[in-house]
Amino acid sequence: MTNARDHRIDFFRGLALVFIFWDHIPGNPLANLTVRNFGFSDAAEIFVFLAGYAAVLAYGKVALRDGWVVACVRILRRAWVLYVVHIFLLVLLMGIVFVANNHVETRDMIQDMGLYYFLGNPQQALVDELLLRFKPNLMDPLPLYILLLLGLPLVLPLLLRRAEYVVGFSAALYLMAPMFQWNLAAQEGGVWFFNPLAWQLLFILGGAVAIHAQREQPPRVRPVWRQPLFLVAAGYLLVCAAIALSWRWPQVHDALMPKVLAEWLYPISKTNLSPARLLHFLALAYCTARLLPSGPWVESWLARQSCRMGRYSLEVFCFGVLLAPLADMANALGDDQWPMQVLTALAGVGLMMGLAVWLDWNRRLNRVGAVQTV
Repeated sequence: MTNARDHRIDFFRGLALVFIFWDHIPGNPLANLTVRNFGFSDAAEIFVFLAGYAAVLAYGKVALRDGWVVACVRILRRAWVLYVVHIFLLVLLMGIVFVANNHVETRDMIQDMGLYYFLGNPQQALVDELLLRFKPNLMDPLPLYILLLLGLPLVLPLLLRRAEYVVGFSAALYLMAPMFQWNLAAQEGGVWFFNPLAWQLLFILGGAVAIHAQREQPPRVRPVWRQPLFLVAAGYLLVCAAIALSWRWPQVHDALMPKVLAEWLYPISKTNLSPARLLHFLALAYCTARLLPSGPWVESWLARQSCRMGRYSLEVFCFGVLLAPLADMANALGDDQWPMQVLTALAGVGLMMGLAVWLDWNRRLNRVGAVQTV
């Protein structure tokens, strides 16, 4: 593996965090600009795929340099940090929602966040939280990432040597999960909203792409519009965009959508990562990678802010989870007027950027202190 860093990965991780935050605010006008409005997949696919990319890139280098055992120790240590963060994040989120609910009369934020289970069964809810079975709204991606990270040591050695074998096994598990209704248990007899047995495929694909990208690639001379795979992927994206946009006008959708296609396509399951969602994301990722090669554009001011958020994705994601109900409360107190909704959405992103700036500055300060100590 080479040491070259592709800043596009950090950029799109940061962009996904912005999209997730906007999508988590009810009635937010800026949520109409996120990727979920123009196809079948959304920012969750971007987040999981790039999480796999970054994890395999980081721990793969450790495994090759220091050995599999050292890589396992670091992966498990990271998973433990995420587990502790998950518990504290839930405590903070419940505190914010309970306080906010006392100041908002136009909606039940406790119901919206799925927290009545805790009020009715506090002891069982605490047990379920420790077992990653109690996942209020907004928090589902974090337990998924914890579980995927715990499984990484099992496949990392083979992934580094024969990635195609791991991808094949992962794809087989992905297909069998909905077929045999495999999923993990959640609170009140439910199942995980993000089925880890299905979503693991995106994580593995991200890792496989990271390994492939680190190898020397021959330069491509043909323009993208002359590459058959690009044309097929772009065509699929256009069809998906047309269908997704037609959902805004149900009568138009029902009139134009062929019945046979509708029976095959719907429902587009997010829990089991429907093939239509998976293909849409893969086509989107492929076309984006071809149309936006790494270059000067990642040095612009906005791109650098997104890259910085992407480098601290865990901290920024958790901060966004806490900011979303606060933004919803502010919107409710402002009578859900669109200027207030836009203001809270932009202010939240500004605070997320500010956190990333502070974390970046703190890291550089620690490095300087370490050098001076030596």
